[in-house]
Amino acid sequence: MIQVFLKEVNSFLNSLIAYIVLSVFLVGVGLLVWVFPETSVLEWGYADLETLFSFGPYVLLFLLPAITMRTFAEEKKGGTLELLYTRPLTDWQVILGKYFSSLFLLLLALIPTLLYYYSLSELGNPPGNIDTAAVAGSYLGLFLLGAVFAAIGMFASSLTENQIVSFLIALFLCFILYSGFSSLATIDVLSARGYVVQQLGILYHYNALSKGLIDSRNVIYFLSVIVLMLMLTKLVLSSRKW
Repeated sequence: MIQVFLKEVNSFLNSLIAYIVLSVFLVGVGLLVWVFPETSVLEWGYADLETLFSFGPYVLLFLLPAITMRTFAEEKKGGTLELLYTRPLTDWQVILGKYFSSLFLLLLALIPTLLYYYSLSELGNPPGNIDTAAVAGSYLGLFLLGAVFAAIGMFASSLTENQIVSFLIALFLCFILYSGFSSLATIDVLSARGYVVQQLGILYHYNALSKGLIDSRNVIYFLSVIVLMLMLTKLVLSSRKW
């Protein structure tokens, strides 16, 4: 598994798309937090990172499918997936090695944004006047959200040899799971069970974590979706051997 992890990380960091994707994420988030008047914390005068955690999920919605679209699609197209299985590796070792490499790249994207937290903490009146608990909960939620998107992206990549198709499938599934259920809950037919429908989607659980209250039920929800997507990926890969 470690060999697969290192191979995936090296492969991604040696490609141009890695730096394009990470740069787009950091520049996009930076513009939203500091520059655009409608969202800039400097314009609103509040020392919080609500802009990052409100718009960050939509940026990750594109970022993670872009990172994971090649995980299996490229291997299938190049015929190297079968070669990979000639090594003494199980399906789960391959899947987890690739998945953890995606999480590592997600961390590479999120860690630089901690500078925003430090900057806002210093800009507070008095300095340090920032809700650290809410920020910590929001970062946990953002990471778990990205982890779910990565698992969905890997599942989508296992379905096809075309990276663009993989990206589009992952983008669609991530969007539906993130905000689709919240939208369904507003439909009159489902309004009576709107609360239950909302809980099926990511947005409900992400918003709960963003308040700084780390409820185990929300964490379990994210972990359950991740496990489900990885199991579906395993099922797709196993079907190729039949």
